[in-house]
Amino acid sequence: MSVVLVINSGSSSLKYSLIDLDREAELASGLIERIGQDVSTVGHTVRVVAGPGEPVPAMLAAKRSDAQPIADHQAAFEVMLQQFAAHGPQLAAHPPVAVGHRVVHGGARFFEPTVITPLVEINIDELSVLAPLHNPANLAGLRAAKQAFPDVPHVAVFDTAFHQTLPPAAYTYAIDAQVARKHRIRRYGFHGTSHKYVSEAAATFLGRPLGELRQIVFHLGNGASVTAIDGGRSVETSMGFTPLEGLVMGTRSGDIDPAVPFHLTRRAGMGVDELDTLLNKRSGLLGLAGSNDMRDILAGREAGADAATLAYDVYIHRLRAYAGAYIAQLGGVDVISFTAGVGENAAPVRADALATLGFLGVRVDAARNAERGGIRRISTDDSAVEVLVVPTDEELEIARQTVAVI
Repeated sequence: MSVVLVINSGSSSLKYSLIDLDREAELASGLIERIGQDVSTVGHTVRVVAGPGEPVPAMLAAKRSDAQPIADHQAAFEVMLQQFAAHGPQLAAHPPVAVGHRVVHGGARFFEPTVITPLVEINIDELSVLAPLHNPANLAGLRAAKQAFPDVPHVAVFDTAFHQTLPPAAYTYAIDAQVARKHRIRRYGFHGTSHKYVSEAAATFLGRPLGELRQIVFHLGNGASVTAIDGGRSVETSMGFTPLEGLVMGTRSGDIDPAVPFHLTRRAGMGVDELDTLLNKRSGLLGLAGSNDMRDILAGREAGADAATLAYDVYIHRLRAYAGAYIAQLGGVDVISFTAGVGENAAPVRADALATLGFLGVRVDAARNAERGGIRRISTDDSAVEVLVVPTDEELEIARQTVAVI
């Protein structure tokens, strides 16, 4: 049995998943939150996996709240091991052959999953300057995991790696070249693990060779990005030097005139930290309508709330702009897929994002679009472009890449 433990370590959280790759089935998953705070919470879910020909049993869930603080990621790993021991599955019966780690930023150094060595750790640490909110937390989880599982290989899977195929024209910003080189300023792109998984799953679902497809993938969650994929290779993506660029998101502004921060500094006296907070945490849907949850935006729009209606219209406007731009870059499109929380669940968003592409023969079937659950086609039978909903599974993709490396 090829079992992989997948770790996604945040600044104050630890998300984990135990995956049986022989059956590509999740055995258990968990989330530890508020690490380092006064009260920490722990959730652990066990799934009973059916064998061939057996009915799928009900999911067994075990959750608890911990009123005691969990001091750091090392303590969080001890709590995780306690959850496996108390609720299962027993790691002795399902020993991981490797641990796969999500690492947000690999810069231009890492373009494929990489076995973690001391030198790789140093590189991840050095790249923290490009992702100060993410890479240090990824590294803390990685080091804690190596102490908990010292006898198996650990593999880093980078969010940026899938986008290393971007051509220079796509990743180069038009600023002073020497300044850009010195400070490593270029488009890196993010959500790469999801975009890779979804584009490959779409090709498999359609029964068509990945190498022959021109695809656009919309990863729409609280963070949102869109990628143009030609023959399985990322050729353009909306997130840039940081995850701030691109689409309107839950709390991030997305594209904005770079002179706006200059203006706010001069006229409003805002400093760098204030601007960072404004654009990353107080903008997007939250800044426009007071909520970063698309369900609230849709409900407000339905009720006739002006702020929610404007927020939705701005959101859709940006989706359409990127769809058109990427169709032009690809020279046409064969498949458009939606994934992540909003992409998988918000039917109006999908329909409205593509509503102006009828001139290209893109047609969304209203009944299919209203359905829920699993990978599915939502375009009409006579649509010139296949439109799909593809639930993403970044943990499975990390597990696959981890085993492929070892």
